[in-house]
Amino acid sequence: MQPDAKQVSTLAAFLRDRRTRLDPAAFGFTGRRRTPGLRREEVAQRANISPTWYTWLEQGRGGAPSADVLDRIAGSLLLTDLEREHLFILALGRPPEMRYRPADGVSPRLQRLLDAFDACPAFIKTATWDVLAWNQAAAVVLTDYATLPPDRRNILRLVFCNPSIRAKQKDWEGMARFLVGAFRVDAARAGAVKEIADLVDELCRASADFARFWKENDVYAPSEGIKRLQHPELGSIEMEFSGFAVDGRPDLGLLVYNPLDEQIKDRIRAIVARRTGTGAAGH
Repeated sequence: MQPDAKQVSTLAAFLRDRRTRLDPAAFGFTGRRRTPGLRREEVAQRANISPTWYTWLEQGRGGAPSADVLDRIAGSLLLTDLEREHLFILALGRPPEMRYRPADGVSPRLQRLLDAFDACPAFIKTATWDVLAWNQAAAVVLTDYATLPPDRRNILRLVFCNPSIRAKQKDWEGMARFLVGAFRVDAARAGAVKEIADLVDELCRASADFARFWKENDVYAPSEGIKRLQHPELGSIEMEFSGFAVDGRPDLGLLVYNPLDEQIKDRIRAIVARRTGTGAAGH
């Protein structure tokens, strides 16, 4: 998709604006200047591209640059991830390919959001399906992740390697097959295909079922569905689940399970209150 004339003009303005915000001294460029920021040839030098080509871009000429050139320009201008994405959309009419980055936690704001779901199990997972944060309802209904070491809080490891998790599923095979296909989609969207290779090899060795589902190469939308459990305390549970992207963190996903029976919700609240001794859910 080629950008139209208005996009080209906006791209030129965006490049000029970001260039003028940079401090030349921070990059070792000295001498008197009539205008703030780096010169065009200095940006081109840092990006290892032709000064003429870069000048044309700022003048709205020269056509669409390649993704590699845009990446180098983004680096030379010290663009943030959001600014880099905006640059690609202006220049090519699409966002850049996803670059996966491991996550080691969530913000207090996201944890407070999880805790606001007092009767709905909710957690935040990475693109490799490690659970980073959860609420007390998730600890009651799904898994008490706090009792597990961080490297064992992987959803696929739990589903395929933990017999107690398997025993709670009313349709384990259908659920597990869906999870593998959704996991495949999530990892690809987040640019984490290389990062999941070791996990996939581990699970293929540990579980013949996982190896079989993985070889099927099926893909499923990981955003919504129905989950049915036979819970040791709550009995039969049916929940709708919805997946949400975390704004500004494409490597993270929020999953919320909504029990369809209001009495089940009340019982979840009661168990959470008993376990925490506070009368309210919290992690």
